[in-house]
Amino acid sequence: MVDTKVETISRLAQWKIDNFGPCSYKKSDPFKLGIWNWHLSIERNRYLYIHLFPEPSRVSKEQPPIARFILRVSNSASSSSSSRKFYISPVHERVLRTCDDFVWPVDTTFLGRIIIDVEFLDLKIYPLNGGEASSIWPSDGKLQSVATQNTLRCLSRMLYEAIHADLTIITADGTLKAHKAVMSASSPVFQGLYHDIGEEKDSSTIHIEDMSQESCRALLSYFYGTIKHEDFWKHRLALLGAANKYDIGDLKDACEESLLEDLNSGNVLERLNEAWMYQLHKLKKGCFTFLFDFGKIYDVRDEVNTFFSHADRELMLEMFQEVLTIWK
Repeated sequence: MVDTKVETISRLAQWKIDNFGPCSYKKSDPFKLGIWNWHLSIERNRYLYIHLFPEPSRVSKEQPPIARFILRVSNSASSSSSSRKFYISPVHERVLRTCDDFVWPVDTTFLGRIIIDVEFLDLKIYPLNGGEASSIWPSDGKLQSVATQNTLRCLSRMLYEAIHADLTIITADGTLKAHKAVMSASSPVFQGLYHDIGEEKDSSTIHIEDMSQESCRALLSYFYGTIKHEDFWKHRLALLGAANKYDIGDLKDACEESLLEDLNSGNVLERLNEAWMYQLHKLKKGCFTFLFDFGKIYDVRDEVNTFFSHADRELMLEMFQEVLTIWK
């Protein structure tokens, strides 16, 4: 059935049930979030009982998720926010193995079309060899080969020890050393700069004064393949601006994916503005989906007026068109 499908975006899952009767039971199709497949189920007895549990598998048996999450259930009698009712759970955190490990009783008489949202605030697992539980977000990425690790160690030494460095970068609050060859290979803008005859080439100095020294160091670490995940997340907005300015497509894509990954009600309007500024179509679509398809626009109604007072008119027009599309 169509209404067993669960839609997901970022860390949010939404199940829209078209027709839920007074004596009904439904179970969703599996949906992927993190490294597990999940199910939602709903049944009515005296209360409305909502279950969340991982699909039985080797992964869920050997490394059951420690989930921290919020549930929200609402009716969808009409498109008017005044007639739509919400029930929001407290924040839950527990190990989930089976359908009996978590149930949320909701004292409501909702019938007909029902929407259930679950927002995962964190997912942790215990290592197979023992130790402390750790979050699956963020991940350090795939293991690298020995040869790649050796190359990265060499590049790291070249950067941080300034081995045969032939370029000085002047930032907003300090200077850094780098190599023209690495900069040119990383960005067509820098490559073109060294093909031109001018002061920048002759002096072996470039000015990147719209970045702090720390953010520019993160940019160089990306060029040299040594950037750490925490540094990327800390400076991703500055890196996004640099990627846009210096035509670094892969970095721009990585920043866009990262900004979409931890989308939530507290940052969605800011992310929407960044998506518009840097023409990040996937992030913009994700923000629209989060706000309108998943109904999170009701969570940010107090911030919308301030957002509209500064937003580009064309962006506002696209938002209104999106609302009209949803309401059709």
